[in-house]
Amino acid sequence: MKTNAHYLIRRKNNNVAKSKVSETTCRETTMSIRNIHPVSLSIIHDEHEHLSAVIQGMLYFVRSIEAGGKAPDLKVFRAMLYYIAEYPERIHHPKEDQFLFAKIKERTHQLDAELDALIDQHSHGEALAHRLQDALLHYEFGGPQAFPRFRDLVEQYAQFYYAHMTKEEEVIMPVAKQVLNDADWKEIDAAFLENRTMLDDAGERYRYDELFSLIVNIAPAPIGVGDPV
Repeated sequence: MKTNAHYLIRRKNNNVAKSKVSETTCRETTMSIRNIHPVSLSIIHDEHEHLSAVIQGMLYFVRSIEAGGKAPDLKVFRAMLYYIAEYPERIHHPKEDQFLFAKIKERTHQLDAELDALIDQHSHGEALAHRLQDALLHYEFGGPQAFPRFRDLVEQYAQFYYAHMTKEEEVIMPVAKQVLNDADWKEIDAAFLENRTMLDDAGERYRYDELFSLIVNIAPAPIGVGDPV
């Protein structure tokens, strides 16, 4: 579980980590570095925590199986994979791409390469999640010989997504706090909250909250509160 521990340690120290902004960028904005906590960034943090918890659960189970432990009911894996395949694409990524990343690009070109890479990674992560679903089917019907491929893909996905979230939180967000002004944050926060209202009205956010609760309830300890394997 080193991957997730490393991510969580870096999350804890996120307020300490600072990204350097060029003098040109500083002159382009009237903002000074401030200790601000926009609603939009809190929403992103919360969604990262949910995704991290599910990914950590997947890592725990494949490493336990690798060490000779009993596999959990595969419905646990199916629920986890459904969550990471659907939740980022429908709930999480669109807000980042359309509102936060776009506004940062309006204010500075300092992060253009990083933002373009993160947007590309959103599509890549979705493809990886679907490969995981396929590998789980092979494991379910092909038996133990199909497990190594599934295990390797879980490890690959975890490494990929933890690095992705860390980049957003330790590189993008600190610079966003420096270059975006109050009006920018008001616009971004309003867009995030409007998006949340739209998802609530459609029942989408409730559906994924219910799925997350289901994962916690059916996953055995120490990941969830379900019966031990």
